[in-house]
Amino acid sequence: MSLCIGCMHEIGSDIICPDCGFDNSQTQSAPFLPYGVVLDKRYVIGKNIETNGESTLYIGFDRNTSKKVLVREFLPAGYFTRGEGMVKINIDPAKAETFERLMSDFEQFFSFLSTLKEMSAMNVITDIFRANNTCYVVEDAEELISFEEYVERNNGHIEWEVARPLFMPVISLLETLHKNGYGHYAVSPANLYITTSGKALLLGFATINERRRGTALKSQLFTGCAAPEQYEQGFPIDNITDIYGFTATLFYALTGTLPANAKDRLDDGALLMSTSTVKRLPPHVVSALANGLQVKREDRIIDFGDLRSQLSVAPTVKAIQEEISRTASMATTIKPQKKNYGMSPISVGIIVTVVSLLIFLGIGILIIDKTVTTNDPETTTAPTDTTVSTLDDEGWTGPTMGNYIGMDYDTVKSELEAMKVAVYMDVYDSEDDGYSDTFDEGVIMEQSFPEGTPLDGENGFAVTFKVSKGSKARTLPDVENTSLSSAVTKLTDLGFVVYQDTTTVHSDTVAEGKVIGYKGHSAGESVLMETPIYLVVSAGAETDN
Repeated sequence: MSLCIGCMHEIGSDIICPDCGFDNSQTQSAPFLPYGVVLDKRYVIGKNIETNGESTLYIGFDRNTSKKVLVREFLPAGYFTRGEGMVKINIDPAKAETFERLMSDFEQFFSFLSTLKEMSAMNVITDIFRANNTCYVVEDAEELISFEEYVERNNGHIEWEVARPLFMPVISLLETLHKNGYGHYAVSPANLYITTSGKALLLGFATINERRRGTALKSQLFTGCAAPEQYEQGFPIDNITDIYGFTATLFYALTGTLPANAKDRLDDGALLMSTSTVKRLPPHVVSALANGLQVKREDRIIDFGDLRSQLSVAPTVKAIQEEISRTASMATTIKPQKKNYGMSPISVGIIVTVVSLLIFLGIGILIIDKTVTTNDPETTTAPTDTTVSTLDDEGWTGPTMGNYIGMDYDTVKSELEAMKVAVYMDVYDSEDDGYSDTFDEGVIMEQSFPEGTPLDGENGFAVTFKVSKGSKARTLPDVENTSLSSAVTKLTDLGFVVYQDTTTVHSDTVAEGKVIGYKGHSAGESVLMETPIYLVVSAGAETDN
């Protein structure tokens, strides 16, 4: 089998790949591995696709699984040499001790990442090994689209309703990293990708040595997304640093532009956002962006739970939205903003440091914050750490929140929206969340406010529901004598991953190309959704030669 070094598709005798256009007569220059080298007797190395001061990433092919992979090689700039066409690297003897320490950090970091296979925003790491005086990490290679291209295809920005399910799993991944003593420190549009199934994947991982000034490695920072402290030599970086990068990336997704370089924002901390953008975003999202992008660490959101809460909870007072929309230019601190960067207040607004605080003071609206903490499954609403806002119900005579648990989400949504209540479906942190053997698919399992809460739709009240995905076990439908495409559609709609069995099976009753049935399963059987389903396709009646 002859593979294209550029994309790992089979090309036969072609030199120029018909799929990607790569010229396979080229060679890969040192210090990168030569094209076609086989590592660990299984991984064929292709072209280099990404390099930083710590490592380089190659397209690869796993001969054991016949699948394309990504292979990351530890190559710390300035610590080694590799001759043209050579495989082993030569470590600088004067730097050997530091090299070994850095490589151990690299190996330990990616070994931890390999345990996060269940997190939907994390690419699956399948192998880690040492060879050629260095260390290698092997990852899955899904078909991906860069986040920048994804945003460009969507008219230069995406709406909050689209961004929310993409970004919430990324928060969960970053939160898990920091709870275990690690971080990413380079969250940016350049390191975010979208899979063909519509998930966001965070790539571009490197050790902390690569993500700040003044370390043993040449640092790689992303303008607009790197926090101010990352530019300072030896300054500690932590979860507050990643919150800045995450929020900057979300800012880009919602506006189509990155915040100004953090160093340039140190004087006044100003964020620029057009009035039209502010008008179309929920006010709590605008506030979260401002709070997550504070240049002073002490003013920034301090943990991912708080960030998730600020992005998840809609304020209840409609006047907040009206005030933000009306205001084209606002200071980012309590002090008046003196600079407008030459931009008119109509076209550009400077977001408030703590938007809601200023508005509350300015328009005199009283809001009571409540934290829902009940664990009773029959009455539970929001997660324990979620802060929500509700109106003072003293003397309330209007409609109130019912107990909607166990009811159909679409029905409840229509009912509440008729009362001008905004209704949202909560996004689960991972693909495995939300399944239930108790609640049917589409049925409400949790609600963000308890029964009896005033439903003041006129003042922008919003409710969030957790909705069941149904049981993770699904019944296999009868697909006998149907076309392969029809059977695949029916099964994928149920959530199964479907393959065609390659065994040649003849049938006198099922026409050629039609489905005979399942391999290892039968119609009517209850099967977990993660179980691969193989379809046996008829080769037609067997003929005598």
